[in-house]
Amino acid sequence: MRRLLQLDPESVCDAVDRIEVEAVRKAERLSLRYLVSGSIDDLLLPRGEAPQRAHQLWDHSCFEVFLRPSGSEAYCEFNFAPSRRWAAYRFRQHRSGMCDIEVAEPDIDGRASDGGYDMRVELDLSGVPELTDGELWQVNISTIIEETNGRKSYWALAHPPGKADFHNPDCFVLDLPPAA
Repeated sequence: MRRLLQLDPESVCDAVDRIEVEAVRKAERLSLRYLVSGSIDDLLLPRGEAPQRAHQLWDHSCFEVFLRPSGSEAYCEFNFAPSRRWAAYRFRQHRSGMCDIEVAEPDIDGRASDGGYDMRVELDLSGVPELTDGELWQVNISTIIEETNGRKSYWALAHPPGKADFHNPDCFVLDLPPAA
C-alpha cells in the first residue's frame, strides 16, 4: 500500500507536488519505494555512483527510514542518497547513543523521468539484532528534498509540532507486522 508523505508545515517546496512511499517487509528484509512527483529538473539529485557508506547524507536530498521494535525507545536510522551513498545508525533513545550499524550494503536504484523520480531500496536487516523477524516494527519514513535554488524541505509520514524532527517518537506511525 502506498502512503503519502506530508510536507513539514514550516517547509516550502516549489518543485515537488507529492511524495508517496511503499514499504514491504519480507522476514528480515525491507523493500522501500519512494515516488517523487513534480519538476524533477528543479531538484538536486546527484547521479548514481558505486554504492558507498557515507555520513551526513541529510545535508542534501536524502531518503530515510527509521525502525524500532514495538514499545522500544531504541531505534535504527537508514539513509539513502540518489548518489547511492548510504548510512545506517543505531540510537539508544531519541537522538542519544548514536553509533554505526554493520549491515549488508543496501541495493539502491534511483531513476528520474519526466515529472518523477523513483527511488527503490532493498535492505537486509538480518544483522540487526533489535529488528528480529518475529516482532512488530514501528516505522517512520521521511525524505529531505534539496532544490536547485538551495532550499531544503522535509517530508515524513507525520510531523510533531515545531521544527522538523524525524527522530521524534511521535513520527513512528506506521506498523509493519512480521511477514506472514
